[in-house]
Amino acid sequence: MKLPLLLLLSTTALAADFDHALSLPKRTENLVFRDRLKPNWLPDGKSFWYRVQTGPKTHEFVLIQAETGTRTSAPTLKALGLPEQEALKSSTAKIELRRTTRTGEESGLKFINQLDTDLDLFWISQDGKHIRYGGIRAGAEREQHTFDGHVWLITSRTGEHLAIIEAGPQIQTLIIDGKGLTPAKKESQKTETRDHAPDGTCVVTFQSDKVPKRQITIVDSTPTGQLQPKLKVLDYVKPGDPLPKPQIVITHKDGRTLRVPQDLYPNPFTESGRLPLTWAPDSHEFYFDYNQRGHQLYRILAADAKTGTVRTIVEETSKTFIDYTHKTWRHWLHATHELLWMSERDGWCHLYLHDTQTGQVKNQITHGAWPVREVLHVDDSKRQLWFLASGLRKEEDPYHLHLCRINFDGTGFQQLTQGDGNHHIEFSPSRAFFTASYSRADLPPVHELRRSHDGSLVCTLEKADATQLLAAGWTMPERFVAKGRDGQTDIHGILIKPSHFDPTKKHPVVEDIYAGPHSAFAPKDFGRLLNHHILAELGFIIVKLDGMGTNHRGKAFHDVCWKNLKDAGFPDRKLWIKAAAQTRPWMDLTRVGIYGGSAGGQNAMRALLDHHDFYKVAVADCGCHDNRMDKIWWNEQWMGWPVDESYARSSNKDDAHKLQGNLLLIVGELDTNVDPASTTQVVGALQKAGKTFDFMPIIGTGHGAAETPYGSRLRMEFLVRHLKP
Repeated sequence: MKLPLLLLLSTTALAADFDHALSLPKRTENLVFRDRLKPNWLPDGKSFWYRVQTGPKTHEFVLIQAETGTRTSAPTLKALGLPEQEALKSSTAKIELRRTTRTGEESGLKFINQLDTDLDLFWISQDGKHIRYGGIRAGAEREQHTFDGHVWLITSRTGEHLAIIEAGPQIQTLIIDGKGLTPAKKESQKTETRDHAPDGTCVVTFQSDKVPKRQITIVDSTPTGQLQPKLKVLDYVKPGDPLPKPQIVITHKDGRTLRVPQDLYPNPFTESGRLPLTWAPDSHEFYFDYNQRGHQLYRILAADAKTGTVRTIVEETSKTFIDYTHKTWRHWLHATHELLWMSERDGWCHLYLHDTQTGQVKNQITHGAWPVREVLHVDDSKRQLWFLASGLRKEEDPYHLHLCRINFDGTGFQQLTQGDGNHHIEFSPSRAFFTASYSRADLPPVHELRRSHDGSLVCTLEKADATQLLAAGWTMPERFVAKGRDGQTDIHGILIKPSHFDPTKKHPVVEDIYAGPHSAFAPKDFGRLLNHHILAELGFIIVKLDGMGTNHRGKAFHDVCWKNLKDAGFPDRKLWIKAAAQTRPWMDLTRVGIYGGSAGGQNAMRALLDHHDFYKVAVADCGCHDNRMDKIWWNEQWMGWPVDESYARSSNKDDAHKLQGNLLLIVGELDTNVDPASTTQVVGALQKAGKTFDFMPIIGTGHGAAETPYGSRLRMEFLVRHLKP
């Protein structure tokens, strides 16, 4: 049967449009210059060199004298008077490991060949002098650097190889520095992990009854190497599932045993059965975290190693949630019996100095309606903190990171970077200088050299050149700000237009949504944003923004998500898009689509359940459509515990009967991040409700199935079919 000529022409034209859009990555690659550099400091600590790309096939080497900013460039290192091999050797500064934002401890762990196994694994941590070790099960919470692998390379802080651990069915004892380490027996009804005191006088054991772990099954319908499908069974703990409740036991060399009273840690949130632990250097006491299930109470507790007596050093409470995965950084000052601690107790993420003997706050270190985002360095001797913060200047995007310094007593605050952009920092080996690289979604990177003591500018090293990228048809994103639902709070995002943009025509709008409360997602750094631009090339206006309920804007902004993930910032998103269209008549708000993956998949479908007056088309990829079906640690963080009716209120499955508009559901059949049944249960609910929709499982694919070539093309076709005239 012959196709009608009109349909044939339109199909041919559509294929050409797709080919043109999909050619964008190739057409725009390697067209931004002077955008990246890596300082290689020389042994004198006063000069460094870097290599920078100056054209599609050209580069130069640059030598900088840090004190003066004097610049010398040449086509080769040799021309700069630097033997290439020697310069490469000298570019490696002494390793300084950043303290982890979770525990404040330093870690020199490196892991290789991480292979699947269901064996018990082990964790190793370092305090600079001792190696502490203990058993921990595969797949446990990531508080102690656990991995689903069985070959580990253990290195010291200096990079020295200490041991290679190979765990297999035939190995019962692992040897580390001559010490035996025996896994817990799988048939045991109790789990046990150990932590030795630095002086070796006692050992702390976390004991708990084994709790059955929920398992999910997924089907590999088309496995490599065989015809018949494979069934895969995974440990997968979900909200509301039982968790172990560890009992802490102290065992001394003389055999004396103490059970640490559980009054102050009765119901911890832990999948592994152990709690993060730090020893005092003199071994007289140890400190451990108690994150109460439900994430509304968080304590740092101290236990006396001789008596087992427990006292509280820090206590945080919240009527909503404590963001324990991002905002419980600490740094121990054992010599002065102090603790640096991060908290949102005043509504913003700030730093506090605690007295570890009295458990009282000595002083709040940082203040203001802006958040500390990351601590980069602690100078114990000078009693100073170096950190990244955002929201410091009202006239600037509140998500932009800036380097700051402050004294432990809260004096001497100084913002050390000044450029209007999102900053990335790298210090010289002596920390006398730092390079600051900043950019925005609409500004290619600028690289500066600054003095650490006052942030003064030594020189501008490079300004990236994106001229050829723009000439190739790539369009610069446009930043836009509008008021949110409260009429006061600024909501920030970007718009992207196609290269063939015609302001005299109406263009459908497509939003890329991801409203996961753990962070914020509108681009703040310069990049090609290829996924967005490929879609824009099909004639869409692409938008990306962060509504209320996402992170980094203060506690009140963040709390909108509490027990309310279905909100997803939609009241702010619709106002933002409408405000943008008021001065951009080429945005057609009768044709608005939306797409997203994972949490964004949940959000995208929710748009057609609760906001189908505005959104007409949605593509939901690998969505966690029901928070009772997804992994425990992410969902209980925002939805709380016990599981209550709020989970049902945010369930796309329970609300499937409300669907209006055109929906495409995509899922990877081998998704181990979000249970694929989360999507198929939605399919069942939609079928039961008699709804019309599209569903495409992607075979042999895991999480992010819509980003595969087939899934991406399918998403493009669906959006074009339902949004283009």
